Amino acid sequence: MRRNLSLALILVLFFSFTPSHALSIRDNYDIIIAGAGTGGISAAIQAASMGSEVLVVESSSMLGGQAIAAGVANMDDLSAQRSGIYADFISRVEEYYSARGKSIGTSYWDPRNLAFEPHIGLRILQEMARGEEAPDILYGSEIIAVGKEEVISVNGENVSEAPRINSVIIKTPEGMKNITCKILIDATEYGDILPLAGADYRAGNSITPNINPNAMIQDITWTAVIRKYPGGVPEHLKPKSPLPGYDMARINYANYVAKDGFTFKGQYPVKLPVDFITHNVYRGLPDSFTPGNFDATPENWPSISKCSVNWANDFPGQNKLGDKYGLPVSYLEDKNLRARLERDALIKTLHFIYYMQNELGESWSVDENEYGELQEAAKDLPDEWKIIARHLPPVPYVRESRRGVSNHTLISQELFSNSLSYKDGRGNNEFQDAIAIGCYHLDLHHTDIESDMESDLGEKQAYIEQHRPHGNFQVPMNILIPRNVDGLILAEKNLSMSRLVAGALRLQPITMMTGQAAGALAAISVSRNIQPRFVKAVHVQEALIDSGANLSLCTYSDVPANHKYYKAVQIANLYKLLEPEKYPDTVSYDVGYDITFALDNPELVKEIAEGKDKGLFKPDDILSNKDRESLIARVKELTGREISLKEGNITRGEAVSLAVEELKKN
Repeated sequence: MRRNLSLALILVLFFSFTPSHALSIRDNYDIIIAGAGTGGISAAIQAASMGSEVLVVESSSMLGGQAIAAGVANMDDLSAQRSGIYADFISRVEEYYSARGKSIGTSYWDPRNLAFEPHIGLRILQEMARGEEAPDILYGSEIIAVGKEEVISVNGENVSEAPRINSVIIKTPEGMKNITCKILIDATEYGDILPLAGADYRAGNSITPNINPNAMIQDITWTAVIRKYPGGVPEHLKPKSPLPGYDMARINYANYVAKDGFTFKGQYPVKLPVDFITHNVYRGLPDSFTPGNFDATPENWPSISKCSVNWANDFPGQNKLGDKYGLPVSYLEDKNLRARLERDALIKTLHFIYYMQNELGESWSVDENEYGELQEAAKDLPDEWKIIARHLPPVPYVRESRRGVSNHTLISQELFSNSLSYKDGRGNNEFQDAIAIGCYHLDLHHTDIESDMESDLGEKQAYIEQHRPHGNFQVPMNILIPRNVDGLILAEKNLSMSRLVAGALRLQPITMMTGQAAGALAAISVSRNIQPRFVKAVHVQEALIDSGANLSLCTYSDVPANHKYYKAVQIANLYKLLEPEKYPDTVSYDVGYDITFALDNPELVKEIAEGKDKGLFKPDDILSNKDRESLIARVKELTGREISLKEGNITRGEAVSLAVEELKKN
């Protein structure tokens, strides 16, 4: 029921711009995604595969976000299970390197971890985003305005009076373009769509309308990919003079990496300063351009010939801005300040190149096989440094963005409790609307003191340890849907969550999986012509499981992924439809600061080998009368309707399958 259009401002903006040149994009899309990072490109691939017409708008010249365009190609993957688009991506990476006799277990001092070269990751993501059902991708462009209409959205008895997004204005290299859409997804690295859309959001420990520009967020890092030049560094990759500010940077780097530094001995926290080899194995990468193979087993550490610089170059890192660690929220809010600080971050990393060559005496420099485009932040540098800088990533690694506000904000206590599901005999504490599984600790790079926490959410500094997840955790769908704007979905690091939770949900694997969920939610919203807030989670869950995602924290040895009732049993877990015959009985374990995960826990390794990490569902057993009554009661509790189960014998698998079909009904 339309009340009035509120597009006056947007139309004034549009017609005041220079007319756009002919662009290879249409005037209308089902879904527009701002940002082609890990979350955005995953959303695009999923939504396009479900039949939606999708446009991705990326401000840089490269997709892949933090994992590729920002150079964080060491997967911060602590999860015991990989699924969905993320699993597809990783399997393609493994296949590529395996065919060339190369290992991808080159980082974090342990061969069980995953890494790839950014240019290979880029090639693979591009392949995944091609095909008949593929999104359009517009590079070097950004959404600068959002059009909304004042409507009342109705779905059955549910009503929303939130303004609805219906168009965007995009600044492209060829001019301005006004495009209409049904759904807009904010998958930017900064949450830049949220203020344009008028959505409520958090920044640091403040919330709209009272955003505090002096609240603090995490460090950024402008990474580098460096490699060893056995015959000596080419002269053009050896800057002759340091950049201004090098003396302070040299002191910083000497505290982290030194000629006589310590070799990592498998103990955390890492003893600083480390030697150069230890530094390189931390973010070691496969090397397609050097003969032979290596992984991160200790005897191979000296052979690692390529790595990412992403440790001592956090910005501002130990060098405070003013009297505080971290960055001010004004970094997100003020794009001019953002540009200045990102230039400083880039220069800090260039200082490491000089330090490495001149203080450590190492024959390493930037890898000329990576990147190649001069960043805006480096365009005023001396020519000898421009040659170096053009082989740095095009964008920085941004750890913390604005976060949208939904009707529910996920806090650390909930994440912790969820991760305890099935541990040490505990039962089901899964999120009913789970749409992804992740695994990481509550990791904040600076800004982790009490005054940086969100007191309105009850978060405390002590919870970094006290609420550290104990293994895998789920992400609920409700934190993808903003509370006060329709037609908008949150992705990447922009979900409705506390800063502590964001510290665990900001990593590449989980942002790919939540991005995939955002794409599924958007596609279903479009196909059913209802707003995202009215989409039933079970429909999104079904689409994700059909696309290879795992959603339940409980798995069963008698219901593998190829079982005919696998999807129904996964969903049955989430909605507590039917108790299994037996829950898993593994030990409880922590996800600590040890990046090598909990597989060093001998007891856990033994129990996994014995299959104790899996329960028994007995899908082919006949449903007992007690379970029949329980299932009927649970479905009525969830839907308000009686489920009709056929008389006589019915198996447990058949029963939950019928129950799930009942949940899907409107």
